[in-house]
Amino acid sequence: MVRPPAPFRASESRLYSFSQDTKDALRKFRLGTSRASGPHAIIYEIDKKTHEIRQEEEEVTYKSLEDVAEDLPDNSPRFVLLSYPMTLPSGRLSVPYVMIYYMPTTCNAAMRMLYVGAKELMRNTSEASRILDIESAEELLEIPEKLGSA
Repeated sequence: MVRPPAPFRASESRLYSFSQDTKDALRKFRLGTSRASGPHAIIYEIDKKTHEIRQEEEEVTYKSLEDVAEDLPDNSPRFVLLSYPMTLPSGRLSVPYVMIYYMPTTCNAAMRMLYVGAKELMRNTSEASRILDIESAEELLEIPEKLGSA
């Protein structure tokens, strides 16, 4: 992957912000779900006025992909952090921690630009191992297959 030059990375961190509470919650989620027995997900949004990246609904951790899919908006992008335990063909337990970049085809250009600019910053701040791009809530239900084929 080609990384943008350092000045660009610095500018994205000035444009977008995370509260200390959000940073602490991101770390707690990553560490707390690393040995989880079931899936865990959190939806994040960007405040259009302040450009703060924050959890969409405070204290809501989803336990199924169906519930996440139900709560994703039809016309607005979101970041979803997902910890998804699975057993590999070798029999070993793996708990991938990924960021899902949800960008519906129906969202407007301003929202697209807002979220695309924060994509790498969100991944780096959350320490997700990889990004999965999806365009519809239905694609969320295909994530286990995508993770299994990685």
